[in-house]
Amino acid sequence: MKTHSLQDLKDSFAPSNRMPVVFLGHGSPMNVIEDNKYSRAWSDLGQSLPRPKAILVVSAHWMTKGTTLVDVSAMPRTIHDFYGFPKSLYEQQYPAHGNPELASEAVTLLASHRAQEDDTWGLDHGAWAVLKFLYPEADVPVFQVSVDMARDLDHQLEIGPALSALRDRGVLILGSGNVVHNLREMHAGSEPRDFALEFDTLFSDRLTDRDFTALGDRKALGTLLTRAHPTVDHYLPALTIAGASDSQDELTFMTDAIDLGSVSMRSFVFHRA
Repeated sequence: MKTHSLQDLKDSFAPSNRMPVVFLGHGSPMNVIEDNKYSRAWSDLGQSLPRPKAILVVSAHWMTKGTTLVDVSAMPRTIHDFYGFPKSLYEQQYPAHGNPELASEAVTLLASHRAQEDDTWGLDHGAWAVLKFLYPEADVPVFQVSVDMARDLDHQLEIGPALSALRDRGVLILGSGNVVHNLREMHAGSEPRDFALEFDTLFSDRLTDRDFTALGDRKALGTLLTRAHPTVDHYLPALTIAGASDSQDELTFMTDAIDLGSVSMRSFVFHRA
């Protein structure tokens, strides 16, 4: 599989009715109010992507158990689901409309995954913190799909193909989490932890080879997975996006740094070229 850099991503998009699928490592909420390499990369990506009819977000911060929920609200609220940050973060709003029609279609596509409609969630910071840079005018409808924490990794891989038909309806499928996310070993200014580098490299290699089965095999990933992800909530959206890609897509990696020692900011896009 070919890979591209972010610099040539815009030129690499082929004229196509099939929207790309995107995974963004969102990291700290502070990225929303800081001018850094991550926020700048998200802005650049937003200017490069084809304009979608709507955005479906699978965020690490909407966790359910025993079902997959889809937000069908017409005007999703902005959720400030974090604590101990500056006041300016809590003042952030992302007043995008929802798309109840497409959200209901997603429920139908996910019928075999125990999907249900929900109108109470909205947009958590895994969604709006990156959307503020991709589409700063909040002028593209957005709806979220939860991750079912009661099921194993392969279940989330299966969510991707089930949703992939929406790519042909002008829907940008966006995953938001982190390829490595161990807050217990996070430390400002520290060098990347060995386990973080190892898992990040393993993930990128398997993704490039389209060996998604390996990425969803908890037993084979073993203690390296549990070190990289004490809980797998931030890993699951990456599996969704991998599953929503197909063999005709090409792969672009971006922002592949390890932040704070144990948080991978690796992001990637599957797209026609």
